Amino acid sequence: MSTITRTTALESRHRALGSDLTQSWNGLPIPQNYSTDPYEEVTATRTRAGLIEVSGLNIVNVSGPDALAYLNYLLTTDVSRAAPGDSHISNTVNDAGALIDDVLVYVDGANTYRISHGGGAFADALKEYAPKYNVKVERDDDVHILSLQGPVALEVLTPHTPANLKDLGYFKHLKTTLFGRPVSIARGGYSGERGYEVFTSRADAGFMWDSILEAGKSKGVVPVSWTCLDIVRVESGLLFFPFDMPHGDTTPWEVRADWTVDLNKADFRGKAAVAASKGKERSLITGMEVESAEAVTPGAKVFAGGKEVGIVTSTVFSQHLMKSLAMAQIAPAQTALGTALEIKDGDKTLKATVVQMPFYDPLRLRTHPPARS
Repeated sequence: MSTITRTTALESRHRALGSDLTQSWNGLPIPQNYSTDPYEEVTATRTRAGLIEVSGLNIVNVSGPDALAYLNYLLTTDVSRAAPGDSHISNTVNDAGALIDDVLVYVDGANTYRISHGGGAFADALKEYAPKYNVKVERDDDVHILSLQGPVALEVLTPHTPANLKDLGYFKHLKTTLFGRPVSIARGGYSGERGYEVFTSRADAGFMWDSILEAGKSKGVVPVSWTCLDIVRVESGLLFFPFDMPHGDTTPWEVRADWTVDLNKADFRGKAAVAASKGKERSLITGMEVESAEAVTPGAKVFAGGKEVGIVTSTVFSQHLMKSLAMAQIAPAQTALGTALEIKDGDKTLKATVVQMPFYDPLRLRTHPPARS
């Protein structure tokens, strides 16, 4: 995790729910566990909705005449294709073409962007290249992000905002009010369920947390922990930087993020190296079902015919699916669906089979329901 350098306005609420807040991410204490069973929290998220604080994401505001050019140089995607109100998924690489962070760009207006990024080195890149552009870069530690994930999320929030959330598309966002307070609401999340992320101020965070839980109480909405979040994100085949990038210089191709790389746009940092690495993948992120009644240990080695072919990155025993699931970086020749593999986890040798990801809702109908819904 990380050294604690920030505080959350929800500390007392997390402690009241049983978290000791001893773990942190990006300098912010996180509720890794509550006194409730994380698997019961998963059930709530999958069948009703769970509320989690994800303020540990790094938020940076970028604006100014050169903001678009600046971001387009630092990111692998073409940000110019995103319109105001879009949330634009991207990646950033170093000069050698290796992934250094995952990035989500919220387009608030012309040359006005909010950047959400994880625990990688994107902040360093922002600082390094800012002097070359006419931009303003401001870290925002005031913002608190409350993520309501699950099938009843829409009906919980809708009565309390003038915004038309029903028609808000996946990875779209808007500024509005919720329970009478100013917020930005984005449709998305890290659960594999239909969900909404509420961006609010530190001053309003406690009020917003309490109001969402009260509004959802009759529908079974509950607070959920980061352990729950990790379970649902693995079930949903969602990667977490840098845990699913074990090489240290993992390329976008090796995490199957081809769709985040636009080699047709003007030069961007690491472009030549990224282009040169295409077709030279050492491994590919791959899903496996494991014959085990418990989760495999991350870092366990994967074998085919007695030869080491990969390493396990993220795992869970899914009580929802009643399967032991693992994501791993595996040699491309061993990634075909149905390939039989072995995992050596301590003194155990476990049989595994390559399967489709995501493990849960493979067609992503929960996050991308038919237009009629």
